[in-house]
Amino acid sequence: MDFKLPQRKENSNKGTYGKVLNIAGSKYMSGAACLSSLAALRSGCGYVQLLSEDTVLRAVARLAPEVIFAPVEELENVIKTADVLAIGCGLSTSDEAVELFKKAISISKLPTVIDADGLNILSKLENPVLPPTVILTPHPKEASRLLQTPLENVLNNMEESAKEITKKYNCITVLKSHRTIVCSTNNEIYYNTTGNSALAKSGSGDVLTGIISALLAQKMQAYDAACLGVYIHGLTGDIAKNDLTEYGVLASDQIRYIPYAFKSLIKD
Repeated sequence: MDFKLPQRKENSNKGTYGKVLNIAGSKYMSGAACLSSLAALRSGCGYVQLLSEDTVLRAVARLAPEVIFAPVEELENVIKTADVLAIGCGLSTSDEAVELFKKAISISKLPTVIDADGLNILSKLENPVLPPTVILTPHPKEASRLLQTPLENVLNNMEESAKEITKKYNCITVLKSHRTIVCSTNNEIYYNTTGNSALAKSGSGDVLTGIISALLAQKMQAYDAACLGVYIHGLTGDIAKNDLTEYGVLASDQIRYIPYAFKSLIKD
């Protein structure tokens, strides 16, 4: 696949490159909110607003001064000014998280990336009404929940499982594995070729969510953003392993190597 990066303009400002509203994090999973937010910023979007509970906002504020914050009760106001919605990273499946998820997707008309606990919540909803443009990013276990089928069925039929998720939820599916599959709403299939075992670490999926969300904020078409996001994410692992080995790469290291992944794709 011939990837074309979003254009950067000399005469521009942060609004030019879009705003991601990231609904993420919970009491014991503030790291997911931080990783997904910083990954989006490293991937070129103009700014990220993190909506979460106070304990998460305070924790992320210590690590990421570039992120803007909003309390949960401000959802209806802040979603009006966003260009992309990312939801689910470290959100938990508490009653409060379920209600927040349901409200967010019911009022959003934004391109939306749903990951992690967002997928787990979605799998339990009956006849959910999703925004018009949605990217779901499950790993095989999450895919089995979405399809209500045994994990073995997903593992033995990865491409078909991606197509079934796309059909069921009218979405673009990013089914994560050592060869991640992206399925468009027209059943176009992309097999990713980058990545290695360095990416098999907690927080890696949060980083991917941030990358894809940022590309959407920069006005890429959803399927292209999903494919390029997966490719860049894998490339961070390929580049990072040369310095840190496949054993030593953390999700936070993946974020540090995002600029090098982009640099490798920039044509002079």
